[in-house]
Amino acid sequence: MKIGFSLPQIGRHAREASRIPEFAAAMEKAGAESLWVGDRLIAATDPKVGYGGSPTIPAEFNQVLDPFLALALAASATERVRLGANVLIAPLYPPAVLARALTTLDVASGGRLIPGFGIGWSPEEYEAAGVPFSKRGARLEQTLDALEAIWTTDPAEYAGSLVSVPRHRTELKPVQQPRPPIHLAAFTPAAMERIGRRGDGWLPVVPVPGPPEWGAQLRKLRGVVDAAAERAGRAPAAIETIVRVNVKAGTPLEQVAEAVRRTAEQSGFDDFFLDLTYVSASVDNLLEDAHRLLDLLG
Repeated sequence: MKIGFSLPQIGRHAREASRIPEFAAAMEKAGAESLWVGDRLIAATDPKVGYGGSPTIPAEFNQVLDPFLALALAASATERVRLGANVLIAPLYPPAVLARALTTLDVASGGRLIPGFGIGWSPEEYEAAGVPFSKRGARLEQTLDALEAIWTTDPAEYAGSLVSVPRHRTELKPVQQPRPPIHLAAFTPAAMERIGRRGDGWLPVVPVPGPPEWGAQLRKLRGVVDAAAERAGRAPAAIETIVRVNVKAGTPLEQVAEAVRRTAEQSGFDDFFLDLTYVSASVDNLLEDAHRLLDLLG
């Protein structure tokens, strides 16, 4: 089983940003397979839409480090672990800006980047970025098209109804060819179909504590991706699944390990990363907890 962890990026961990290289190097030495960041632009004080179906936004989101810089710090201190984003809110970024940042990370890491994208849920974040909240799915589709053009052609250009990139030279390409593997977070039918049609990976979520049969439900949802891939003439086996484990505050580490093992058995998935943002009070605690979980799941 492959086990990774979120970098210390959000909440109290953000105040210890200088320790990201230390954490990343320690996790690589301990045998972790991947390190991850998320993407929060702002935390609205009076949100029109709350987080995860609630009317509010977690206090941890009041302190968030830039995801690109956090991955760069981790890349500088490691040689092997994959470096992922789960997820970048792709429609918030002009495609040329997003392509430059991701190309830089892939080149700097020697081809270890896993760019994960989603469309977000916060109207205020879109307002802060100066991007309309409507047509987020269509904007994501066009952003993916623009990235494809930038990464695979030179000169490159893209003209869509929502995003565009003027014709320009793109000599610097990612190490991973023809481009880094694009992973998408999705649970709705339209978004799952998009993964099967054009994604390189699916990024589902497991809550801990959570329903005991969650892994079986993920296996059924993966069937939607596979069916869409077959309709698009693609091989479902070429689309990987990396499972994010969101751990609630106060959850014993033994319970976390058991939930991961149960999910793996029910779903058949073997690639996980654990988000301990709400569990570990400091980077020291995070290091201890991550080492303990690697032992429990080893």
